[in-house]
Amino acid sequence: MGDPAEDRGKLTSQQELCVSDKQATKRPCCSTLKLFIVALSFAYFSKALSGTYMKSAITQIERRFDLSSSLIGLIDGSFEMGNLLFLAVVSHFGAKLHRPKLIAVGCFLMAVGSFLTGLPHFFMGRYTFDTVIQGSMNDSVYCVPVCLCMIPSVDCVRDSSSHMWIYVFLGNAVRGIGETPVTPLGISYIDDFAKAENSAFYIACLQTITLLGPMFGFLLGSLCASLYVDIGYVDLETVTITPKDARWVGAWWLGFLVSSVIMLLSGIPFWFLPRSLPKQGEESKLPPSTPTQDGTENSDATSHQAMTLAEIAKGFIPSLKKLLSTPAYFLLLCGSLLKFNSFIGLLTFKAKYMEQQFGQSAARANFLIGVLNLPVVAVGIFLGGLLMKRYKLGVVSGAQLSFVTSFMAYLLLLLQFGTKCDNVQVAGLTVSYNGTPGVVYNGNLWSECNRDCSCLAGEWDPVCSDNGITYTSPCLAGCSSSTGYGKNTVFHNCSCVLSSSAPEGSMSVILGQCPRSRECSRSFTSYMAVSVLSSFINSLGTTPGYMVIIRCIKPELKSLALGIQTLVMRTLGGIPAPVYFGALIDSTCLRWGIKKCGGRGACRMYDSDMVIFLGLITCLSGSSYFFIIAVIVLLRIQFRREGDTTTGQPPHSSLEIELQTPPKTTEPLNTPKEIEHTAHQSLQKNKIIIK
Repeated sequence: MGDPAEDRGKLTSQQELCVSDKQATKRPCCSTLKLFIVALSFAYFSKALSGTYMKSAITQIERRFDLSSSLIGLIDGSFEMGNLLFLAVVSHFGAKLHRPKLIAVGCFLMAVGSFLTGLPHFFMGRYTFDTVIQGSMNDSVYCVPVCLCMIPSVDCVRDSSSHMWIYVFLGNAVRGIGETPVTPLGISYIDDFAKAENSAFYIACLQTITLLGPMFGFLLGSLCASLYVDIGYVDLETVTITPKDARWVGAWWLGFLVSSVIMLLSGIPFWFLPRSLPKQGEESKLPPSTPTQDGTENSDATSHQAMTLAEIAKGFIPSLKKLLSTPAYFLLLCGSLLKFNSFIGLLTFKAKYMEQQFGQSAARANFLIGVLNLPVVAVGIFLGGLLMKRYKLGVVSGAQLSFVTSFMAYLLLLLQFGTKCDNVQVAGLTVSYNGTPGVVYNGNLWSECNRDCSCLAGEWDPVCSDNGITYTSPCLAGCSSSTGYGKNTVFHNCSCVLSSSAPEGSMSVILGQCPRSRECSRSFTSYMAVSVLSSFINSLGTTPGYMVIIRCIKPELKSLALGIQTLVMRTLGGIPAPVYFGALIDSTCLRWGIKKCGGRGACRMYDSDMVIFLGLITCLSGSSYFFIIAVIVLLRIQFRREGDTTTGQPPHSSLEIELQTPPKTTEPLNTPKEIEHTAHQSLQKNKIIIK
């Protein structure tokens, strides 16, 4: 027989090896959470890229399918329509099921939706636009009697692709269905398995990385908008319009194919992630049945798996009633809804506003949004998360920080009313043919100078004269001859130019609208400076405001609270806001395009004085602050009653350190060893509780 002490020593060494092996297998459990955060960040990046690309391509889709802004707003809102169909159900049931795999399925559906959105391009044929310019290069100089050639065509062949926009609508809706599980299940997964003090920081990092998606989405939109829609199929030398022309259509379909591939790749990692994880920092307390990195479920997850869907469904209505009966959550929901309507309206039509107000091309507008606005928003969200972690801000402090930063940004937004440009001088629309301003569009573009010309009122082929006046077509400018070809065509002998006091001997016009004044360029610089600063200040309160929603309700209602919030935002904000903002923009249209077989097409020119657009944004944002102030007052009263007004944490939370007193014994402790042993046990117990 061996020495017992020696055996005990061998056993101790084996135990130490086993413990080290267990610790080695437990370490990946912590890293698995970080892997999930990395995978979720890429999924957020991908869905944000796809969503913002849709926003950046709205102008191109509107022109390609000859739609109004209100109808294009409805197409943009189809994403929310698909999203709300499954959001509440997925948020409630998804928390009880395998969340990573549900997110993987969602990524696959988003990839399918993006692909379906860009698919109509391949079935619509080549894009054609109305123009009197000849693209032939056979003759370098030729004479065209423009006034005699503008005779209406009797041939009307209805375009079979006129209803192809329905596929764009459906594809965007499928993408909305796929996005349903990503946000509520991803955030709740992190908050369930991360330390409470790390949760806000992780979510801040997640949102910061997410904002790279919109940045690249707008940059991708800028690139595609600068490329002609039929690039690779037509000779670009024959294209007589530029990206600043109202008839220009970029390669809108290309970005959807790119985003589809990225979305497909982003869903792959979630198929290999476990359903549940040990709580961060509590891995050593797990029972022997705790899973290792192979994805085996622990006892708690197994009990959830055993639950039937019917048992889960029984708790949905009571949970929903309990959630909506929380006053702070309900008021915050109302304030967020108004703010979200304002945000969606601005984001959807910001690029169009920059185009029409300041004369920027769609490519340049998207580029500036991507490289100026969004990076400062990412930095602001990250700094907001750091502030919460550094100063350990609670619910009340987080709500106050969110309100202060948002209101400061709102005040800066009011300065944009002073940064605007005058309308382009267009004969018959904004000025008379002799240059007198103040003309109100009444559909009559004829004048004494073009009375003898057989022009079409629906033509939009703008030309610019030396006197700075734009004419809607060479025919309505009274031109009778032209030289050059393609983009270099110059029209001569224009009778309307002579009548508008042009410089002596200058009766010619060139293609395109006249450029904006230098004052307009300075106004645009001021607009962008205010926009960037406002975006940064507003983003500082994004993470604190987001954490208020999570922490003002009971932990078991987190997933449902996030899901209901997203559902309300989509239903009452994401769907109607683009439609009524689009209808508002349509009301400022000065010149509508005409479809081949009649009917109103896309707008060619808007009134640049879009005060009504900015007015609606400021009214919605301003109204939201009444609800936010009520939430702050309510939270202060609530936590003052509970005795903790500094951090906003209830005093009897799960984070409270509870020191236990030594247990009472029924028998007296006679020996010093017994007293020492009891004291040692008490210290060990307190040590575990503190840990």
